[in-house]
Amino acid sequence: MAAKEKTRLAEIAWEGDSYDVLMSWPKAMRSDFGHSLREMQQGNPPKLETRRMESVGKRVYELKDSDDSTWYRMMYLARVNDVIHVLDCFSKDTTKTEKKDLNRATARLSNVNQRLMEERKNAKRKANK
Repeated sequence: MAAKEKTRLAEIAWEGDSYDVLMSWPKAMRSDFGHSLREMQQGNPPKLETRRMESVGKRVYELKDSDDSTWYRMMYLARVNDVIHVLDCFSKDTTKTEKKDLNRATARLSNVNQRLMEERKNAKRKANK
């Protein structure tokens, strides 16, 4: 029986103020989201509930958790080149996700896609030299 190939640990790229927002959350929430991120870094599914966020973009998902009064959300771009891009973290007190949160995640995704495109161009240039 062949040994299972070990998945490379993915990096986390924090877009905008997403890390600062996460760090402002209650300790239990930080812990839950941190454990889910760690699972994803190792190539496993997250422990928290997820849902696709196709309204933001392809391969964008939302991690979800809550306490007695608040819903906590983290939008991220699934693993690309061994990097998980955390686009936005926010909390809300209603079931509806506000347009400003969707717009912020969409804008950050656009920035990430632009950077990834530039990295591909630069890699091609280096390969052709």
